[in-house]
Amino acid sequence: MVITAHYPRIRDLREDNDKKQSEIADYLDTTVQYYGLYEKGSNEIPFERAIALAKYYNVSLDYIAGLTNDKRGFSHSDLTKEQKDLLRLMENLSPEEKKKTVSFLKAVIDIIK
Repeated sequence: MVITAHYPRIRDLREDNDKKQSEIADYLDTTVQYYGLYEKGSNEIPFERAIALAKYYNVSLDYIAGLTNDKRGFSHSDLTKEQKDLLRLMENLSPEEKKKTVSFLKAVIDIIK
């Protein structure tokens, strides 16, 4: 399995941590040339290596993949009790009900702002 990573992120993480490509390649048990291809976007990063990079830099896979700008990613444990309760309610709705609920909530939020 491979993950399409946001390749500038892995380069930026490496540079922000003052690491050389050779150090990261060694950590991933690959060659510098092959790792360099990940950063350029020429090769897909195997899922296992994406996980290893996330652990190494202490960031989420979502951040590595470019799905969030929050390095910690989104964690259910970061939510308040009220947010968790709302998510539980939403999980039980059909896709159409979810769509209607989101539209309704956006309208309510616009009104109260």
